[in-house]
Amino acid sequence: MESERIRVLVVDDHPMWRDAVARDLDEAGITVAGTAGDGAKALRIAPAARPTLAVVDLHLPDMSGVELTAALVALPEPPRVLVLSASGAGDDVLAAVKAGATGYLVKSAGREELLDAVRRVDRGEAVYTPGLAGLVLGEYRRLSSDERRPEAAAPALTPRETEVLRLVAKGLAYKQIAQRLSISHRTVQNHVQNTLTKLHLHNRAQLVRYAIDQGLG
Repeated sequence: MESERIRVLVVDDHPMWRDAVARDLDEAGITVAGTAGDGAKALRIAPAARPTLAVVDLHLPDMSGVELTAALVALPEPPRVLVLSASGAGDDVLAAVKAGATGYLVKSAGREELLDAVRRVDRGEAVYTPGLAGLVLGEYRRLSSDERRPEAAAPALTPRETEVLRLVAKGLAYKQIAQRLSISHRTVQNHVQNTLTKLHLHNRAQLVRYAIDQGLG
């Protein structure tokens, strides 16, 4: 079953809220790979916990949820990130998405809405609280328009780098890409790093956005 495959890391500095989310997931048959009350612990336990998805609050005591999201999606086997925040402010939503979050829900969401979002985000679907999706799409279109420079020559990627980039844009983890292409996990990492360098990008989220702009997603 899909729920049995999902492994969630819950990150929230409010113990009661963190425990409630973990309990809802557990009761739905979704594995809670770990919980953390701050970003440092989340990053410390993530490599061993190997979550497929992280539910992240925006306001943490040691770093912002945006910073944590960027750090999580930069891991060798990155989880997808669903932000669960009390804030529905446009700036917060866009900052989280730009950092690499796949979904964004406000904490007023009901239990079933949360569980549905977890399952869909784990599959790679972009999920937002109603009313926020249009905001995100509009921002992506604006960024794409601002950053498109016809006079600039497209960086030359090798066929294999392009193939890896396409799979990254589809939301596959490095291990899944390695299995799909019958190459090693380290080789996938090397291709991604070479592509980042060529494109002057800094993280997986930027790489995905580039791939979508190029029609590779």
